[in-house]
Amino acid sequence: MPEQQLLKPTEWSYCDYFGADKKDPQGNGTVAGFELLLQKQLKGKQMQKETSEFLRERIKIEEEYAKNLAKLSQNSLAAQEEGSLGEAWAQVKKSLADESEVHLKFSAKLLSEVEKPLTNFRENFKKDMKKCDHHIADLRKQLASRCALVEKARKALTERQRDLEMKTQQLEIKLSNKTEEDIKKARRKSTQAGDDLMRCVDLYNQAQSKCSGSGPRRSTT
Repeated sequence: MPEQQLLKPTEWSYCDYFGADKKDPQGNGTVAGFELLLQKQLKGKQMQKETSEFLRERIKIEEEYAKNLAKLSQNSLAAQEEGSLGEAWAQVKKSLADESEVHLKFSAKLLSEVEKPLTNFRENFKKDMKKCDHHIADLRKQLASRCALVEKARKALTERQRDLEMKTQQLEIKLSNKTEEDIKKARRKSTQAGDDLMRCVDLYNQAQSKCSGSGPRRSTT
């Protein structure tokens, strides 16, 4: 029987490998499509965590820099100077104070508009994933089990067809005393095996549709 055609043969596709395994090009083992998807998911969670840590560190730096600029703007150096020099120093101090305020506002915006929303998204996503974990695991087991049943039924059908063909040939060349009743019995078994395969494929497709509405469906060919 021909191998099932892949929807995306040139890449590791979730829709093609959710319920099966793909050979790992880095070794001799196999990687389950579901596990591949899960690993990508975990990498995303780690990236969110590292991004939050980066932003918190950046906010800390901005706040510290603003604090030091404000402190420097209060320096009493040349406080008693008059004339153009005194005016120039006053402008320098004002510039430092203004820059300090800019960095302080920037750090506040980073916190309120970037870091906090990202943290909230990560926490909410974590809660949502916990709700789905058990359900996804059950679906994965069900899909794998029904996939195995499909392959078992496919092999059984092949054996029944081979047996029917052999008995038919033996009867034609009279190498066996098999009667037409034996042939009919073998044909019924072959038909039953075909029906079993179609039933298993249907059950597999039902389980697969629960996991992914866009994934591939099995066929009996």
